[in-house]
Amino acid sequence: MKLTHRSLAIDTLSGELKLWLSAAAGRRFGLLSSLDGNQLIILLLDPGPGMAELWESPVHNNSYKSLTLRFPQLHWFERILWDLFGIVPRQHPRLKPIVVHEQYPPDFFPLRGRQFLPGDERVERAPVNYMEVHGTGVWELPVGPIHAGIIEPGHFRFSCFGETILNLELYLGYVHRGVEKRMTEVPWQKARFVAESAGTDTAAAHALAHAIAIESLFEVEIPAAAQALRTVALEIERVAMHIADIAGIMTDIGLVGMAAAMAKLRGTALNTGQLITGSRFLRSYVLPGGVASIPTAAQAAQVKVSMDELRKQLKPLLSMLQNNYAALARMEGIGTVKRSLAMEFGLVGIAARGSGVNYDTRSHFAHGLYPQEAPLIATEAGGDILARTQVRIEELWSSLDIIKKLISTGADAAVAHISLPEQLPANAQTAGIVESFRGELIHLCVTGEDGRIKRYVIKDASFNNWTAIPIAVRNNLIADFPLCNKSLSLSYSGNDL
Repeated sequence: MKLTHRSLAIDTLSGELKLWLSAAAGRRFGLLSSLDGNQLIILLLDPGPGMAELWESPVHNNSYKSLTLRFPQLHWFERILWDLFGIVPRQHPRLKPIVVHEQYPPDFFPLRGRQFLPGDERVERAPVNYMEVHGTGVWELPVGPIHAGIIEPGHFRFSCFGETILNLELYLGYVHRGVEKRMTEVPWQKARFVAESAGTDTAAAHALAHAIAIESLFEVEIPAAAQALRTVALEIERVAMHIADIAGIMTDIGLVGMAAAMAKLRGTALNTGQLITGSRFLRSYVLPGGVASIPTAAQAAQVKVSMDELRKQLKPLLSMLQNNYAALARMEGIGTVKRSLAMEFGLVGIAARGSGVNYDTRSHFAHGLYPQEAPLIATEAGGDILARTQVRIEELWSSLDIIKKLISTGADAAVAHISLPEQLPANAQTAGIVESFRGELIHLCVTGEDGRIKRYVIKDASFNNWTAIPIAVRNNLIADFPLCNKSLSLSYSGNDL
């Protein structure tokens, strides 16, 4: 979408933001970043009409008064802003690195576009100071960054009393690859391959957010068949990953036979994706201008058969999970995140809807055939592992319905995509906002005077939701941590970029 641009003075920033956000229910922060270190940019979302505004404020003497104490959602945004640009949020409650670790030079800020000047406020990077819990019987359990399983690296430091977790410290950034900077270096026609690699289990969602951002620069209409197929790809990805996450929960409970059966069904979903896109992981299919190919009517019919078979085989497995007393005891009342905290920290996706927050970007922002084809938003009030699992199950059923409904719309169409101009418009700002299976995903694109991408910002849902894990595990047992972790299903690489 094209963005409305507003400028404001740094000394009135927090007051004006408070007024804007309180003016109507549902307005929210999208992201906080900078273009080159000389200013702050804040993307504000108004889900009601599906609109967004980009606010810009200059930064004086390389610092500004931290917004975190007033808007807790921004605490990680301000930390990564300092990480990448060196801009100092004065009075931030706990400024520490997220992706640029202490192994880097202390004055290394990779996206900063200018040298530090005399009088600039500076905070150099230092070794991480972990929060310590003191008291008789309190002990620490460090886990990672390298784990026993084949998962991405991340460090977890637990402070425990007996088997009860009192506090959890996260330290991520081990898979930081410089994705945002690379997006400004490659030709825009090739940038889609970098964009969908930001999180490979959300390739379709990242590709779609990127395509929308680029198409909005040109203000073009995408063929209806391509929009339908984009929606189908997005929902196939959601089905596959919801099945995988529920299987992971089953594994951690000890229901390994059921988990194995679920893994087989995930393969069915991935094979369906391959049938229409050529890739089991839906890679290189969604592109600026449309999609790479159109399925035949016969392939569309086969997709419908696969969805029916998935529904038939999922029903008994999910019913067994929902009616298994041992499973319910491991999920109900465990890993609870209250709705008030979910709102305060800006959680999105399953993490938010499982705590009763009624927000799904499919119902608000244009992507694929949404919001006109958006399902009813699935929410649960419990805020625990069971609630998040129930939301996934409800979304599975609606996604299967959407795929069956829309696959025929895209079959046998004459046009898969349209051609776009070679040169991007100059001095433009656009965003693509998509509901990935994890939640709200944003790609923000800003071009310079030469029509090249000047700044590209990616905000994965995981960036919003990592805060939920320390909240969820507090006062729970160490043995419940894997379940809490899997129920939130966060991405390391989506956070680290």
